[in-house]
Amino acid sequence: MRIAFVYDARDDYLAEGYDPVDLAEFDVAVTIDGIAAALTRQGAQVDRIGRGQALARRLAAGQRWDLVFSIAEGLTGRSREAQVPALCEMFDQPYVFSDPLTMAVTLDKAMAKRLVRDQGLPTARFRVLDCAKLAASVDLPFPLFVKPVAEGTGKGCAAASVVQDRAELAKAAAELIQRYAQPVIAETYLPGREFTVAILGNGAAAQVLGVLEIRIRPELADQVYSFDNKENSEERVTYRLVTDAEAQQAGETALAAYRALDCRDAARIDMRSDGDQVPQFLEVNPIAGLNPVHSDLPMIAGMAGHDFDWLIGQILTAACNRLGLAQVRAMGSAA
Repeated sequence: MRIAFVYDARDDYLAEGYDPVDLAEFDVAVTIDGIAAALTRQGAQVDRIGRGQALARRLAAGQRWDLVFSIAEGLTGRSREAQVPALCEMFDQPYVFSDPLTMAVTLDKAMAKRLVRDQGLPTARFRVLDCAKLAASVDLPFPLFVKPVAEGTGKGCAAASVVQDRAELAKAAAELIQRYAQPVIAETYLPGREFTVAILGNGAAAQVLGVLEIRIRPELADQVYSFDNKENSEERVTYRLVTDAEAQQAGETALAAYRALDCRDAARIDMRSDGDQVPQFLEVNPIAGLNPVHSDLPMIAGMAGHDFDWLIGQILTAACNRLGLAQVRAMGSAA
């Protein structure tokens, strides 16, 4: 099987002068090399393409592959994660992971929450603010949690994201709107446990791989799963695979949201419980991080007793089954 591997290498963009915070979702060399090596061990011939623009040039020149494996996030626009899938569909090129509609909807947290809510699934009440003046009209009970509406990897999340009144909401909204040039979402603050749920597969065959509980070390002043805490997770965060009743409910709700949003092959769903210990949908990452040792999805696989090659094999198997393609090596079912 010939696989085109598409990615945004953080070092390439840093060399071009971009702000490191803007590149938080882009991948470091260890991730890119690790995925390429795992794909090769699945029996694939891996063509390392690089960013989406490079893929566009090669598709336009007539090149094709059995499959495109893309972890490219895109650089600009609230539909940036949909750019590579849309490009693949334009050129009738099979690819791994969700389609452009799901990619675009899930990056916009408010859009995703509306769809999940319409399916009767629990998610915190929210308002979208495209200017700070709208804080005066927000009728949600405080405290609230404020973050950019279309970012990931904890960008824009910090201790200051928890606001206690309209003045703090207006201040936080103004700063985030200016910094990220997009609206913010203000949600009812959820004081309970925080989970992230790994899901593999498609449709009725999709399954929860595991539910990971995230706990910020209690001695830290910043108790938010923020960009800084994620970047320094080894020292600041503890993770554990959990199977108690609350965690199981988080997994069930996450799986229902995965299906409601028509996610494909693999994704990670973030959940947090309210004061009554009911897990609420936060957001979904349809291009879940795949750093072999640092990212949540490989961590969950490892805690569940599976290595990185197994995880990549499962993702490939799900995509190949969905597309009716034969894999070179059926490693996706091996432990």
